[in-house]
Amino acid sequence: MITTFDSLYAGHVDMDDVGYAGAAVNDRSYSDEYLASAFDKGVAIAQTLDKHGYDTFWMAEHHFQPEGYECIPNLLMFIVHLAHVTERLKFGCGFNIAPMWHPLRLAEDFATADWLTKGRVTFGVGRGYHTREVESFGSPLMDQPANRELFEEQVEVIFKAFNERSFSHHGKHFDFPPPVPYRGYELEEITLVPRPRTLPVECWQPIQGGTGRALEFMAKMGIKGVIGGGSSEGGAMDGIMHDYRDALARHGKPDAKLGEDLAVGFHFHIAPTVEEAARQGAHYYEENLKMFGPLRLTRGLTEQQIRDISNPELAPNAGLPTIEDAIGNGSVLAGPPDLIIEKLKSVEENYPGLTRVQVGQPVGTPQSVILEQLQWFAEEVMPAFQGAKVAAPADD
Repeated sequence: MITTFDSLYAGHVDMDDVGYAGAAVNDRSYSDEYLASAFDKGVAIAQTLDKHGYDTFWMAEHHFQPEGYECIPNLLMFIVHLAHVTERLKFGCGFNIAPMWHPLRLAEDFATADWLTKGRVTFGVGRGYHTREVESFGSPLMDQPANRELFEEQVEVIFKAFNERSFSHHGKHFDFPPPVPYRGYELEEITLVPRPRTLPVECWQPIQGGTGRALEFMAKMGIKGVIGGGSSEGGAMDGIMHDYRDALARHGKPDAKLGEDLAVGFHFHIAPTVEEAARQGAHYYEENLKMFGPLRLTRGLTEQQIRDISNPELAPNAGLPTIEDAIGNGSVLAGPPDLIIEKLKSVEENYPGLTRVQVGQPVGTPQSVILEQLQWFAEEVMPAFQGAKVAAPADD
């Protein structure tokens, strides 16, 4: 049963000239002041979510993007600020890219934010998908097996730091503490100070390809998964639902239901008709695909389409996916509220263990549209889910 509604913001600034025929992604470049407007936009979205009863505001960590698509380099720092300008909204790290961190620093920073927000921050980790980011921080991404190996050891270190009063780790990539003298004794273990306020720490991870190894690792470590939303294709992916349920069963949850410990993300656009919603949202959908398609986060694109999508003269006639395609396959919810409710009820019926849904807009969507759509969804869609844990809206 769907009980919880969240939203995701990747950190994009407002943009002109969006869509397949609009400005090429690599040709966009904004001033420092304008790139920083992503913070004010994040505040406005957070306050709207807080006012209208959403549960968690998820944001993405990214770096080095003068193009303006993902402009929040430090989620935890921003989350602490947002917690002071909202009343009850929770905040999700969607996601901290572990290979760009030292695992102990990430563990410390999360624990600090957990205390400063009085438990309103949710932990999340990812492996990364921008070579410009991960490789610039000195970690592998082009070498995918090396990236996964590093990531898995980092997660093990972070969970040790969270869950054990004192600990040591001696692995391939990390070896601490060093055997050094300290105030009259030989150092053998260290303690995270502070440890998180909320234990055990709830952790989430994006599911992109849904490989067997990835799902096994998540189930073993007790990590919950997000399917769709943001950079990846939305919609409830049936194969992943079944494979993750089976992985849970192998790791201590034999009675797990389909959708349990998962969230599904959807882009959405409400309008009086499906056709009007498609017309209004088409350019935003296309801008999102322009950004993420060349990063190979969209299934089914040919090599020629990946090349053409970067050229505004070729892209409109390159046979690229359309918002109508996405509406048809269920990854975009569009149309009047009653139809969106019907679509979500169908998802709920197919995946009885699913409790959490993320909704939001593609990168390129202006702030005014985001705020209007989030309010409309809260007022017209969320009340249809009687079991929803919707907090009372904050006072004006």
